[in-house]
Amino acid sequence: MTAMKKLPIGVESFEGMRRENFYYVDKTEMIKELLENWAMVNLFTRPRRFGKSLNMSMLKYFFEYGCDGSLFEGLCIARQEDLCREYMGKYPVIFITLKGVGSRRYEAARDMLCSTIGSEAMRFPFLKDSHRLSDEERIRYTQLVNVDTSGSHSFIMSDGVLEDSLRILTSLLQKHYNQKVILLIDEYDVPLDKAQQFGYYDEMLSLLRGMLGQVLKTNDSLQFAVLTGCLRVAKESIFTGLNNLRVLSITDVQFDGHFGFTDREVKELLEFYGLEGRYEVIKEWYDGYQFGNTHVYCPWDVINYVSLLCTDPDASPKAFWINTSGNDVIRTFLRMAKGGIKREIEGLVNGETVVKKLSEELTYRDLYSSIDNLWSVLFSTGYLTKRGEASDEACHLALPNFEIRKIFIEQVMEWFQEEARKDTQKLDSFCDAFSKGDAEAVELQLNDYLWKTISIRDTGARRGRKENFYHGLLLGLLSHREEWYIVSNAESGEGFSDILIEIEDERIGIVIEVKYPDEDDLEMGCQKALDQIEKMAYEARLQQDGMTTILKYGIACRKKNCRVRLAPGKRRRNRL
Repeated sequence: MTAMKKLPIGVESFEGMRRENFYYVDKTEMIKELLENWAMVNLFTRPRRFGKSLNMSMLKYFFEYGCDGSLFEGLCIARQEDLCREYMGKYPVIFITLKGVGSRRYEAARDMLCSTIGSEAMRFPFLKDSHRLSDEERIRYTQLVNVDTSGSHSFIMSDGVLEDSLRILTSLLQKHYNQKVILLIDEYDVPLDKAQQFGYYDEMLSLLRGMLGQVLKTNDSLQFAVLTGCLRVAKESIFTGLNNLRVLSITDVQFDGHFGFTDREVKELLEFYGLEGRYEVIKEWYDGYQFGNTHVYCPWDVINYVSLLCTDPDASPKAFWINTSGNDVIRTFLRMAKGGIKREIEGLVNGETVVKKLSEELTYRDLYSSIDNLWSVLFSTGYLTKRGEASDEACHLALPNFEIRKIFIEQVMEWFQEEARKDTQKLDSFCDAFSKGDAEAVELQLNDYLWKTISIRDTGARRGRKENFYHGLLLGLLSHREEWYIVSNAESGEGFSDILIEIEDERIGIVIEVKYPDEDDLEMGCQKALDQIEKMAYEARLQQDGMTTILKYGIACRKKNCRVRLAPGKRRRNRL
């Protein structure tokens, strides 16, 4: 019996994938389509974690001299015998990734770029002594691999050499092999993203514009080039004068199934690991993206969850994607959202669509200049996806799945708490109202908070648990009092209460139960909450901890309205 294939979490090397017995979803048909639909410069834009780097590695190992054909045995491209004979292993290949080129300072980012290109140049040490190159050309090669030996071991390149480095390397390789070169640049736009964040955008833009312009425009040593990135950056900002560029974004039909997992591929993966019964939950959580005419899943999520299920068959799905990078774009979006935009965000998180015109030719400088641009950024980076056909350049946009919805909700909660903390006087008043047993003041102020935030109907929760958002909102507000001991879903009496608070100095205990009534009967919701507190004796833990005054709150919330009721009984006496 053959060993079960390993799941390739974080594996971006095609060779490593094939040699080390990892499960591989065959994307080699991309090679056939690339060769049959020729373009000199091909730019693929896809969200992060959709297989861009692995596909680029696949291209490298297919085209590069010394290709091991066994890596492709049994795969789709191996059945294209004529293409394999003509193209497999027939080219020098330059492959660089710019995903690590980013720093708080331009000088450090520039050094990283030098290191990236210098390390790739060192893969071809024979150029230093190649008899097919002139003395001057061999000197040009040494300029690419010149290393500072004083201790930093960094590559030393002048600005002129750095800007011309990729063109120089293609020229030297073409002359040595008497064969044109294939150039692969992965995550080409990461340096611009980092530069915009840390304030050296103009310097990095000038550097990349010069470098890419020289290697991609009128370069007789180039067979073709493939670039990948998250965003399509406007031609006028970086690809100035480049007329041989073909951009293949998430809206294009060509190559639409070559990034991400299709429904068929996910079913085959689950069948291989005996997890067919988890298909529906995986589809709800990780499907929903539309690339061209194809619906796709996020591979990173599917692989991580399948790996989790292999060790824990009862494991619940998680938001794996949120841990792969920051979600600054959502936080910026929320800060900029006003009035009607907030209502549209509410609609999105509650399963609705919005209609927006999108621009796929933005500069990084313009990304956060207007809320209109941010819709396009959210779409390009995978937080939103298209539903149905576009008309007049406008698209129906929606959150793709449960995972992205969860990310949005978490970011909404963080944004709301940041906003609430700006008014400490108001927060103090809100918390004081709870400790004083002033249900009317609690209700008045909580309603005000609800109208200022984004209401979320927890459509993914089972019946009777739709109060999760309001539960979390209350916890965030009450945590303002750092001296209070606050526990959530704590075991007490005969069950688990929503929120328990102990104000130790004053021996005050507070029980809060939150309900989301199915109908607009907030009064009945409050009564059900209070009845549950009494029936389950939620105050027991507070009494055991020595709280002498117990305040029991039943809170009912629906959309942007709430009702607050305090159970009759022992209350705190007002101090004189």
